[in-house]
Amino acid sequence: MMYSRRRMLQTAGAGFGMLGLTGSLQAAGKLTEQGGLHHAPKAKRVIFLFMNGAPSHVDTFDPKPALKKYEGQQPSGKLYKKPGEGAGFMSSPFEFKAHGQNGVVMSELFPNLAQCADDLTVIRSMHTDVPNHEPGLLMMNCGNLQPIRPCLGSWASYGLGSENANLPAFVALCPGRPVVGPQLWSNSFLPGEHQGVSVDTNELDVTKLIANIKHPSLSERDQRKQLDLLLALNRRHAQQRQNEGILEEQIKAMELAFKMQSEATDAFDVQHEDEKTRRMYGDTVFGQSCLLARRLVERGVRMVQVYYVTKNGKQPWDTHSNNNQKHRELCADSDRATAALLSDLKARGLLDDTLVIWSGEFGRTPYSQLGKDKNIEKAGRDHHHTGFTTLMAGGGIKGGFTYGATDEFGMNAVENRVHVHDLHATILHQLGIDHEQLTYRYSGRDFRLTDIHGKVVHDIIA
Repeated sequence: MMYSRRRMLQTAGAGFGMLGLTGSLQAAGKLTEQGGLHHAPKAKRVIFLFMNGAPSHVDTFDPKPALKKYEGQQPSGKLYKKPGEGAGFMSSPFEFKAHGQNGVVMSELFPNLAQCADDLTVIRSMHTDVPNHEPGLLMMNCGNLQPIRPCLGSWASYGLGSENANLPAFVALCPGRPVVGPQLWSNSFLPGEHQGVSVDTNELDVTKLIANIKHPSLSERDQRKQLDLLLALNRRHAQQRQNEGILEEQIKAMELAFKMQSEATDAFDVQHEDEKTRRMYGDTVFGQSCLLARRLVERGVRMVQVYYVTKNGKQPWDTHSNNNQKHRELCADSDRATAALLSDLKARGLLDDTLVIWSGEFGRTPYSQLGKDKNIEKAGRDHHHTGFTTLMAGGGIKGGFTYGATDEFGMNAVENRVHVHDLHATILHQLGIDHEQLTYRYSGRDFRLTDIHGKVVHDIIA
């Protein structure tokens, strides 16, 4: 059949419109009956509160009375590190109590979080592969011990897209550069648009929080003209070459940077909150970062990671010495901010479809680690990977629920064991994603976050 020029343009024009509509629907997650996903999601967004350095599970959420009974005795077994002369099992000085309707047990270090007990699932049977920070951080963030894979947030961005075209899908709030650094929020071989946007939260003044968010002299209209010219040149360059993936990523990054000018200054400015709300979270970097995380997810950011690290990038929860005193200080800050976040999300009707995770990269030993002075009063705890605790709340997870168990000393996960791969599979499942089907072909094979591992922990899902 012969088409006139006008008929051809009319037909093609309608097709181009559908292409634009398809892109919009995909970004909004509405291409299929389940919202463009593998199944109906129970969570739309994730906030991961990362306790960098690894909290002690036996001092926080996993009470072990046997440690008092065997206080000072030398542990044995191939998984036990030699604790040093004079060291041995070390009990927790903190009192544990049951809270909420279902009696969720936690230490006295969490008086505020105790009020949220009915919203929590406490997984006491977590375990990972290596008790060292670098591989532990990479496993918890990227599902691999080496810095070669995309992180959880990038996979979520790749699978879900963005709910807000003017903000990134994935933001990492980090006041210092932790061990491993940017690889923890890296897109790796995924397209560059899924890279986490890292924000240094040491300075919460929005003009300093996001570098160069406003042009010093040009208006938005003039910037748009400049960007359009640059995009036209880049498109011409791309048409003459094949598979210019890096160029496409740069084009999208520039577009996002331009769009962020219209919304980021509001979204990232915690000063827009009233004084009562800011005070509820606590006047600390971590507390205000949690508040910022809430502001971001309610504006459509899919994944926000809040790293609890120091300004110089050190890991505060890495308590090789003064374990008890440091946990008093660290838990006071984390407790207040975490409880405020859960309460605030719940009050705003966001907790039901916002998945909140609280965890470190592993746990700490049930036995002591002594310094050169052999002072037991200043004893620490070493790294420990075969049993630790992770908290989850919201996003379709059961509330007031304790899952799994470690042995009588807190050494090994022995009941309903949950590996990091299982945690990742469960997080993706709550977002409507089958972790076995979310794949990306790279270097001749299909990759996924959980590699060839991982099972959804259905027992903790409401």
